[in-house]
Amino acid sequence: MRFKEIMDIVLPALPETIIMILVPALIALIIGLPWGILSFVTRPKGLRENKFIYTITNGLINIFRSMPAIILIIVLAPLSRFIIGKAIGTEAALVPLTFAAAPFIARLYEGYFLEVDSGVIEAAKSMGASNFEIVKVLLKETVPAAILGVTTTIINLVGYSAMAGALGGGGLGDIAIRYGYQRNQLDILWISVALIVIIVQIVQFTGNTIYKKVNKK
Repeated sequence: MRFKEIMDIVLPALPETIIMILVPALIALIIGLPWGILSFVTRPKGLRENKFIYTITNGLINIFRSMPAIILIIVLAPLSRFIIGKAIGTEAALVPLTFAAAPFIARLYEGYFLEVDSGVIEAAKSMGASNFEIVKVLLKETVPAAILGVTTTIINLVGYSAMAGALGGGGLGDIAIRYGYQRNQLDILWISVALIVIIVQIVQFTGNTIYKKVNKK
């Protein structure tokens, strides 16, 4: 197969993959950040300990994180159909991909907050800071680590999007499976893989660059 014919097959899948990476990442950050904050604040000996709320938030994080992405895509197919109107396709894949990434981000942020020197929190309390103000301080302290965490999440979504493609989600994963595996067209397979690797390298480079600019230590 000629190179132009290969690219005519592969290139239309590239924006689908980018959508399946960036959109879930953004929504997962919007959901996962307050989720992680709530889990940190309500945990035992937290800023506002609440065993009931912590049990729920922590339990949900554990449930979603314990499920392999490909299983989560299958399990949440009815929810995708309810929200998007269909269970197959790029748009439908956004739902399970978001649910795969959000608890990961929530756990990352909870961990980042726990790693902040307790002296920072005590100093804020001694100055009469409210819990909301303390959380703002913690967010500022954890920005560099959070950048690397979000970068890792986006890279994970690259792999998840390929799994979604195997189940009809579209994107480069779908092309690699349909043409490379099922039809044994290895040239299409390797070009799809190369594009996925390039995406990962770009994401990692961008994340590292932003981290170096933000981290002043």
